[in-house]
Amino acid sequence: MTYAPESLYEEVAYVAYHFHWSLDSLLDLEHSERKRFVQEIGRIHDRVARGR
Repeated sequence: MTYAPESLYEEVAYVAYHFHWSLDSLLDLEHSERKRFVQEIGRIHDRVARGR
């Protein structure tokens, strides 16, 4: 199964920006793992925005 290249670029860029992981490391992750990191980064942002 594949998904839109734009989605892949968005996920990879988001995680790479925040965690400074290499492109190869991010592309080695399964989609579900990468998506989980995207969700966790979002939760961190939400907590920081609320001052927690």
